[in-house]
Amino acid sequence: VDVTNASAEERYHTMRTSVKAFTDSLLDLIVGTEETRQFVVDRLGFDELVYLGPDEQVVPEDINWIIQQAAKRGYPIPAAFMSSKPLAGINHKEFGVTSEGVAVFLEVALKESGIDPYKQPFTIKITGGPDGDVAGNLMRILFRDYGSNVRVLGVADGSGVAEDPAGLCQKELMRLFKEALPIADFATSSLGPDAALHHMTSEEGVRMRNSMHNRLKTDVFVPAGGRPNTMHDGNWHEFLDASGTPSSPIIVEGANIFLTAGARQNLYEKGGVLIVKDSSANKCGVITSSFEICASMLLEQPEFLAIKDEVVKDVLERLRELARLEANLMFREYKNYPGSLPFFSERISVAINRADEAIRISLAGMERGDETYRSLMPLFLKYLPRKLAEKAGDRVDERIPLDYLRNAFASCLASKMLYQEGINFLEAQSLDRVPVLALRYYAEERTVDELLARLDKVDGLSGSDKDEVMTLLRRGGVRSSLQVF
Repeated sequence: VDVTNASAEERYHTMRTSVKAFTDSLLDLIVGTEETRQFVVDRLGFDELVYLGPDEQVVPEDINWIIQQAAKRGYPIPAAFMSSKPLAGINHKEFGVTSEGVAVFLEVALKESGIDPYKQPFTIKITGGPDGDVAGNLMRILFRDYGSNVRVLGVADGSGVAEDPAGLCQKELMRLFKEALPIADFATSSLGPDAALHHMTSEEGVRMRNSMHNRLKTDVFVPAGGRPNTMHDGNWHEFLDASGTPSSPIIVEGANIFLTAGARQNLYEKGGVLIVKDSSANKCGVITSSFEICASMLLEQPEFLAIKDEVVKDVLERLRELARLEANLMFREYKNYPGSLPFFSERISVAINRADEAIRISLAGMERGDETYRSLMPLFLKYLPRKLAEKAGDRVDERIPLDYLRNAFASCLASKMLYQEGINFLEAQSLDRVPVLALRYYAEERTVDELLARLDKVDGLSGSDKDEVMTLLRRGGVRSSLQVF
């Protein structure tokens, strides 16, 4: 549908209609009815577990309609068909789940570059307005965690750009965020003496907005909004000055595909830019969706609402923990082996997916109550947000589909090995060996945990000696016991 010359009302109607059409088309394929089954060509031969997540232009009204339509069409667990539900879910924008992960990668990148954001000032520029999910929440999180240490020198969105070499007023940026207003609504009374506010209503405003990410010199650039491939193979050099110095030595991709692969590689090779790729930096939104879908399967709506605050708190803590695991691994690999950060980000994804698939295939015959099933259940319960496991862990057998659990077991096992042992450890294993190794790894990890618990109670070792021994055992005990090097 071409909406180039359509009115705002027509565009809005087109988007809502498109969401409804897409949803019904998908339900036609996955909800078996006499009306639709005759038109479905099944090339897999088994049921797939499919659920939807939010993206740009999907509004709360869409999400509520999708859940209602899934129920109307006979989807088995309607509440588990869509995540980011405004009420009985974890809305991504309300809680800033994607931005929590972006902020962790930003922190780790700064520290790896010699800046401790908790102790030292730093500067940042952001594309994506204060009313945007990722950009607005990122500013909120940065101000929450670092206070006056963070100075936002520029913010650009579809309405214009605001710039201030002394840092834009945090209070005013948060006003725009809370009221869901674009940067063009920045109060001129809150601008510093050397600040500027440009609107897209003038040619100069368009030029300044479009060039902000290249012009302003900051410690970090976070593209958290903007058109795909804004920085591409033909213009990446505009991010460098005449001497070849980048306007920002760190880029953390909060938005998807703001940079092309060629732009990333050239900026790394020619400008030495540390770039945290989108697939790593902003994956916490997808992780949150998986937690929400589990909650929808395990709890009735009133039950979830009664503990929602605690579940959200647990989810946010887990997101920060998981983001830090990947950030630390990525920079560890980057320091120890040749290659750019995006290169290691992609290898992490490929290694996990490769191992995940091999383990999942090996678990295809696993049934509820099997020894393997029973041994892996604690792993799944530990994966769940603490409050959710506490409230409904005993319902997993009854309410979570077996195929879902097989997939979850495989993902947990693959991720556990990768983040502890590194990329090379998994890449070196043949696919037929990975499933057995994963189960052995999990068993040995539990043995090491028991040893650590006993060692912690031993008297006779000085505190520092005990800590060192326990650290060495924690870091290398499992791999040593497996004798896989």
